[in-house]
This record gives sequence, C-alpha cells and structure tokens, in this order.
Amino acid sequence: MPTPVLRSVHVHPVKAMRALDVTEAEVQPWGLAGDRRWAVVDAAGKVVTQRRHPRMALATALPLPGGALTLSAPGHAPLTVEVPHPSSTVTIEIFDKPVEAVPAGPEAADWLSARLEGEFRLVHMDAPEHRRPVDPDYALPGETVSFADGYPLLVTTTASLDALNSLIAQGDHPDEGPLPMNRFRPNLVVAGTSPWAEDDWTRLAVGEVAFRVARPCGRCVVTTTDQLTAARGKEPLRTLARHRRSDGRAIFGQNLVPEHTGTVRVGDEVKILD
Repeated sequence: MPTPVLRSVHVHPVKAMRALDVTEAEVQPWGLAGDRRWAVVDAAGKVVTQRRHPRMALATALPLPGGALTLSAPGHAPLTVEVPHPSSTVTIEIFDKPVEAVPAGPEAADWLSARLEGEFRLVHMDAPEHRRPVDPDYALPGETVSFADGYPLLVTTTASLDALNSLIAQGDHPDEGPLPMNRFRPNLVVAGTSPWAEDDWTRLAVGEVAFRVARPCGRCVVTTTDQLTAARGKEPLRTLARHRRSDGRAIFGQNLVPEHTGTVRVGDEVKILD
C-alpha cells in the first residue's frame, strides 16, 4: 500500500457556495482559514444552504486580500463585498441554534436576493466570541466551529469514492455515476488508502498538523446536487443508505477537529496516529 498523501485541499468562503481548490491552507482551531466564514440568511435570519436552494452551487465567492470577497454567478454582474465592521451584530439561526454574526452591506443583500429570488442577506463571522461550540457529545472542552455544519474540517478519501462509485454502478441508478468528490464538499482529500480505511481512524497527521477524528459525517440531500448544474438526482444517498450507515444516518467521510494550528499542503504525507 502506498503512503497516504493529501491529494487536494478545498475551502468554501461562503457556506453552500462553490468550493475553491487551493494548494495549501492555514489550519485554525475552528477550521481552514477562509472556510465558511460567511453565510447567507433568509428574511427570518436562518442560514440557508443547498438543502433548500441548490442553485447556490452555481455561485462563486473569490477571496480578496484583507478578507473581502467577489461574488459571481451566471447571469449576474460580479460584486465585491468588503468585510463588515464588527461594531454591530445580528442574531441569526443555524440548525436551530442562535449565533451572532455581522451583516454585510445592502448591495450584497440585493445581489443575493436577485440570485436566489427572495429576501436574503450575507453575514460574516470572525470574532472568537461568536464562533459556535462543536457538538458537546463529540467535542472536547473549548472546541469551536464557524459556519460549517458541525465540525471544523471534513476529510474524505479517493479510495472510498471509487468504492462508492462501484456500488452505484451496481445499483438502481447506475446512469448517475460515477460521482465526483465535490458532491461531498470536503476540506481535505486523501489518496493512497484502502477503501473505507477512514472508518478506523481516531487521530491522524497531515503534514505538520494533527487532527482528532470526531465522528463519521452524516450525509444529506446536498450530495445529490450536481455542483456544476445544480440538478438533483437520487445518488449517492440511495446507495449510502443501503451500504454505509451509522447511527441511522448515511455516512461518507470523517469530521475532524485540529489539535493545533499549522499549514496543510497538497502532497503532504498523511500519517495515521491512532
């Protein structure tokens, strides 16, 4: 078996918008630098994602120096959004839990509302006191996360994707495969393992950074969304539900919590510590 290596690194500047491929990223306690520090909220202040609005997959947020963003989407002129001043926050809701965030200006709200056909705002999280606690059932004291679903990072493996695509090819909807890795919106993708090897990981090191494996990642309808077209199908949820379940949930990948800060780079050796 070859030595596992970090195949790719991905950040999502705005939660639920298109992922960006990067060659390296700084690992902060609450996730990769620049990953899911922004989110879109509806008129009720609830964070919205591709679960409700699959067309968010077609929007791109490109980071600029200083933390600003350029938003772009087919049919809409690009918009540059500056980091809002943290003097005033609003209470928003993510997965039924309140959290403080800083709203961006009205131009961003107008851009999103036109793109998603409703009333939406862009919000930013950066102050440490506004970060969310990791699920206490799977966290150590003081562990936090930004706007990611529940944990600072998500790791997947190319071997497991190959195995899943083989199962899809034998299932009810073989025409939907093979699926690309972007369906699963990971931060780190590891090559050089056996299929489903990550099931047995409890700690790993990627280059200079060590991580604790918190739990398998439960998958939702977002994985059925083509990240290039926003069209939805049945896979991979149909196959995962049959072959890959844990605690009643379809699973793929593992949620990670950093044990310390550092930088991860494409090509880094991946060591399984426990």
